[in-house]
Amino acid sequence: MNDQRRRVSSGSGFEAIAGYSRAVVDGDFIFVAGTTGYDYATMTIAPDVEAQTHQAFKNIMAALAEAGAGLDDIVRARYYLPNAADFPLVAPIFAHYLGKARPAATALICGLIEPAMRIEIEVTARKRK
Repeated sequence: MNDQRRRVSSGSGFEAIAGYSRAVVDGDFIFVAGTTGYDYATMTIAPDVEAQTHQAFKNIMAALAEAGAGLDDIVRARYYLPNAADFPLVAPIFAHYLGKARPAATALICGLIEPAMRIEIEVTARKRK
């Protein structure tokens, strides 16, 4: 691993089991892995998609902060939802967190690893000089 790359961990057991990092900082870029609505301190997940979306952004903000960046540095976002009917519920939450950054974004309807997961969010950020 070169000196421009470092890993950020959330402490989630999922990272160790699956062999990945919550985020990887490579030069000016921060690649944040798909992040769900789990509260990593308690390893619990709320049942509703809105609460999960807020928690996912809290998890993303923590990873970005450790990497020296914030939400306004996000340049790319991907939203994964098992249920298309949930999109209108979470779109305003996306705007709440990312309305200033306005990253390039994609929403996909797909299955997630656990039935309790209602959303997964992946972002890429670039540190400003």
